[in-house]
Amino acid sequence: MIEGVDIYHPKINVNELRKTVGMVFQKPNPFPKSIFENVAYGLRVNGVKDNALIEEKVESSLRGAALWDEVKDKLKKSALALSGGQQQRLCIARALAVEPSVLLMDEPASALDPISSIKIEELIYSLKANYTILIVTHNMQQASRTSDKTAFFYMGDLIEYDDTRTLFTNPKKERTQNYITGRFG
Repeated sequence: MIEGVDIYHPKINVNELRKTVGMVFQKPNPFPKSIFENVAYGLRVNGVKDNALIEEKVESSLRGAALWDEVKDKLKKSALALSGGQQQRLCIARALAVEPSVLLMDEPASALDPISSIKIEELIYSLKANYTILIVTHNMQQASRTSDKTAFFYMGDLIEYDDTRTLFTNPKKERTQNYITGRFG
C-alpha cells in the first residue's frame, strides 16, 4: 500500500508507480551506457524531451547522490567503468532523477567495501529529509545507523515495528530480542 492504494491492484498504472517508487537493488545495475545517459534514462522513457531540463536533472540527481564531484568531467564515459560504490550511487541518482516519493533500497551496501558502504549510509541519511526511504537489510548496525523506524520481519511475518532506538534497546517481542542479540538468525 502506498498512501492507501494497493499497488498490486490490476488497474494500477505501472508506469505511474515506477515514477512514485525508485528502486535501488542489492547489486549495482548500471546500464551499458554513459554516466549521463544512465541518469537521463528514466526521464527520456517518461517522455521528457527538453534537453536543458534533462541536463539540469542529471546534475541535480548526481549531486543528490553525492557523485557529481567525482564524475562531472566524465559524463560521456561508460558507467561500467565506475567503482562498485560509484555505480551504486549512480543507480541512486538514476532513481532520484524521476523524483519519486519513495526510494526502496534492497541491501544497498551489501556488495560494497566498508568505505563505499559508509558513503551509501551517509547518503541515505541525507536523503531521508526529502524522501521516504525503505531499506531492506540484514545488517543490524546499518539499520540502527540509518533508520528512524525499524520493522523486524521473520519468515515473511511482521514481528515488531517501532522507533529504531526503541526496537534495538527495548524490543517488546522475545523473537526480536533473540534476533538482535544473535540468539538466532
